[in-house]
Amino acid sequence: MSENVSSAGNVTIRVYAELNDFLPKHLRFRSFSYPLNGGNSLKHLVESAGIPHTEIELIIVNGSSVALEATVIAEDRISVYPVFESIDITPLIALRPEPLRKTRFILDVHLGKLALILRLLGFDAKFPGDIPDEDLAQMSADENRILLTRDTMLLKRNIVTHGCWLHSQDPEEQAAEIIQRLDLRDSAKPFTRCPDCGAFLEPVSKEKIEHRLEPLTKKYYSDFSICIECDKIYWKGSHYQSLTELLKRLKIHVPENGGSNDECI
Repeated sequence: MSENVSSAGNVTIRVYAELNDFLPKHLRFRSFSYPLNGGNSLKHLVESAGIPHTEIELIIVNGSSVALEATVIAEDRISVYPVFESIDITPLIALRPEPLRKTRFILDVHLGKLALILRLLGFDAKFPGDIPDEDLAQMSADENRILLTRDTMLLKRNIVTHGCWLHSQDPEEQAAEIIQRLDLRDSAKPFTRCPDCGAFLEPVSKEKIEHRLEPLTKKYYSDFSICIECDKIYWKGSHYQSLTELLKRLKIHVPENGGSNDECI
C-alpha cells in the first residue's frame, strides 16, 4: 500500500464469509483481480466491487489493517472481512465509529413489518415511510440510528456510519438476523413500546380509560397500558398468544407480566 495513487493496474481482492453475497457468483469465495480506476480510496474500491462500507469490519492490505480513507496502488493484496461475532479485534483498526451507546434503528420504506416486530421487542425503530434516500441517510446520521435496508446503494452513502443490509426478504427472518448480528437478545424488552408510533407504553388504571373501552373489553380485561405519545390503549387481547409465539421463535424471553397487543382507538 502507498500514500500515492495509481491510475492503472489491478489489485487482488479476497472477500470473506457473508460479504460474498454482494459479489457476482463467479467472484465469490476466491481471490480475484480488480482494476484500479485512478484516484480511488479504499472505500471507493470495495464499494465499486459491490460491498457497502457499513457491512465491513476489517480490511487488511498487504498484511496490515487500514482505514477506509487509505489509497491503494497496483499489485496491492486486499482482504475484506465482515463483522466478527466471536473474535476480539480491538487491537486492529475497526472501520466504523465506536458502537452506538443506544441501539436505535431507522428503516426504509420496504421494512414496515420489520419495524413492527422491532417495536414489539422493545427497540426504538423509526419508520418514516416513503421519503428520499438522502433524507433517510441524513436522519440516520443526525439521530445516531442504525439504518436497516436491502438497498446496497443507500448504505454506500458517505454520511451513513451505522447500517445493516438484510439478507432475507421475510420480516421474521430479518428480525432474527438483526438479533443475531447485533447480539440483541438480552436487550429486548417485549411489549414496552407502541407498535403504531414506537413510543413507550406505561400502565394505566382501568378506571381512567374505562369510558374508551368496548363493553366486552371492559368486561373481560383489567390490565391496560397506554402510549405516552399517541394515547392508544393496549391490553392482552386476541393476538397476544400469537405474538408470544413469535417471541419464542426468536428466542426472546416472554415476560410474565408482559404488555399487550390490542388497541382501542
